[in-house]
Amino acid sequence: MRGSAPDSARTTRRRMTRAAGATATAALLFPLLSAAPPATAALPGPDGSPASLQRAFSDAAQHYKVPQSVLLGVAYLQSRWDTHHGAPSVSGGYGPMHLTDARTALATAPHHSHGSEDPRGDDARPAERLTRAVPKAAELPARLRTLDRAAAVTGIAPKKLREDAAANIRGGAALLAAAQKKLGLPLSADPAQWYGAVARFSGADDKTTASTYAADVFDVIRKGASRTTDSGQRVVLSAAPGLTPDTGQSRKLGLRTVDATKADCPRTVACEWFPAAYAEFGEGNERDYGNHDKADRPRSQTIDHIVIHDIEGYYDSALELVQDPTYVSWNYTLRSSDGHTAQHVANKDVAWHAGNWYINSKSIGLEHEGFLTAPDTWYTEAMYRASARLVRYLASKYDIPLDRQHILGHDNVPGPTPMTVPGMHTDPGPYWDWAHYFRLLGAPLKATAGARSDLVTILPDYAGNRPVYIGCTDAGDDTCPEHGSAAVRLHTEPRTDAPLVKDIGLRPDGSDSTRGVNDTGARATTGQQYAVAERKGDWTAIWYLGQKAWFHNPRTQPKAVPAKGMVLTPKKGRGEVPVYGRAYPEKAAYPDGITVQPLDPLPYKLLPGQKYAAGLKTRGEYYWATTFDTTNHTVVRGKLQYYQIQLGHRVAFVKADDVTVRRSLS
Repeated sequence: MRGSAPDSARTTRRRMTRAAGATATAALLFPLLSAAPPATAALPGPDGSPASLQRAFSDAAQHYKVPQSVLLGVAYLQSRWDTHHGAPSVSGGYGPMHLTDARTALATAPHHSHGSEDPRGDDARPAERLTRAVPKAAELPARLRTLDRAAAVTGIAPKKLREDAAANIRGGAALLAAAQKKLGLPLSADPAQWYGAVARFSGADDKTTASTYAADVFDVIRKGASRTTDSGQRVVLSAAPGLTPDTGQSRKLGLRTVDATKADCPRTVACEWFPAAYAEFGEGNERDYGNHDKADRPRSQTIDHIVIHDIEGYYDSALELVQDPTYVSWNYTLRSSDGHTAQHVANKDVAWHAGNWYINSKSIGLEHEGFLTAPDTWYTEAMYRASARLVRYLASKYDIPLDRQHILGHDNVPGPTPMTVPGMHTDPGPYWDWAHYFRLLGAPLKATAGARSDLVTILPDYAGNRPVYIGCTDAGDDTCPEHGSAAVRLHTEPRTDAPLVKDIGLRPDGSDSTRGVNDTGARATTGQQYAVAERKGDWTAIWYLGQKAWFHNPRTQPKAVPAKGMVLTPKKGRGEVPVYGRAYPEKAAYPDGITVQPLDPLPYKLLPGQKYAAGLKTRGEYYWATTFDTTNHTVVRGKLQYYQIQLGHRVAFVKADDVTVRRSLS
């Protein structure tokens, strides 16, 4: 999103604000802390006695006459069999079966619950900062209220369906059986005869998505699966390689057909074209346009990044927002329950999504249904898989490397100017499982060098890595429920009670970073690479925001693995090297009539002797696009060259002439 506009620009434009009573454009499923029992709660059986999770699947399957493999396959695609100790998912889903109860999780946080960034991120033309109304619970779609249906069918109280894993599994089995009966099909012991019921369970309203979801479930059943869940229990689904489901049952679903002809998606992703608004609005001197810019990528500019967001709202609200020309835009939205994907902005055009115009003009943005600061944030396997297939397709098409210098979280995008740094958004946050995501991408994160390499890849065990965060609810200082995390915390010294490292950009007053779930000032995340500054026993120090930052990295439970790559350091005699949030051209490159964009350095510096992981090398570019009429849109290219570096939690850029680059030591 955008940086702040100069005062002269502000005076020429009307600041548009959505009325609080506007249509239901931002239903927010912010789960309640009270909904989650302690993480140590025992897993009860249907009769209240202790029971294994595997036994719970067996009992529920037998009771409702659903093949156990079907029940296990559906649950795997929803939750990978994790209970999450009764806490809801990012879209208000509970338990292994992801039964949705959005009403219990309803709250009033704004889009991206933290940060005030301006979506376009270009000083030359500021976009709008807007508020949005929250709908009533009754306005939520049926797919976000499946737990109520399960309660009606089973007679089990909603609270028990949310908190009791065995009851939740019974609720899911009951919904599958009800779907089978509604289709006029017998409760067959043959898994192949349950294709239609599985497709119906997805909650999809179109046949392509429902069929894609069912295909994924039956793929899991054919291949089999086994894992130890978050409750410490081993669950096994034996492979059935010869299983061929009756896909013809999809004709009985009566679902709509979507037009995917304009959408740029792989065949393995259920995708539709749902265009963002590109229109003029306002009158006279205050006439404006939105919510994206027309372009001609990749012919005009290369696409170097894919940015992962979460909506901070639900799928339907995103579709409404992206049709508003006074709002912002992104390229794709992915639905949590089934992975259904809508494309809004053609990839040749520039969406306003990342808060940094340079990154916007060189990236594609994916919004995922969900919330960063849900008390026990988790994302469905269906959405993870659809997202990974889409990203893998886009990366191949646009020659984007599958690494964390190119596949960014919104929270890794730098502020374009010093004043924008504190307001940059922090999604998808510390609970997004980057290691699992990269396995699904077909590019698993792993050690690539010897133990003494001076470059490391952050790679904690997600399930076992549980740093304490605060600020998951409006209370602000509450302790978030214990949860696996992709992030490690960084200290000023090699001990757990040492202060956290400072982020002078986030806190110009020099105060310490905090444990806040939205505080990225002392955080390194899975897949990011950093140059090693020092090692002491079980602790490793990396260069981070111009300082040594220590994290606990014991050999028995490492939080990082050795890596190989390129490392840069300030060129000899350079002294302090400035750091930038955008790779813009030099002043002489701008033609007449195009406003020169200042090269404002961020409040960080690289000092002699410090080292940083270097990513792509690029020539300075700026896309001049400030009018609805595209005839004067221009890509300005300069001679200045930059390296993208892993500066802190966010990436940044340094001028190539200021640094020396070499391969990491192995």
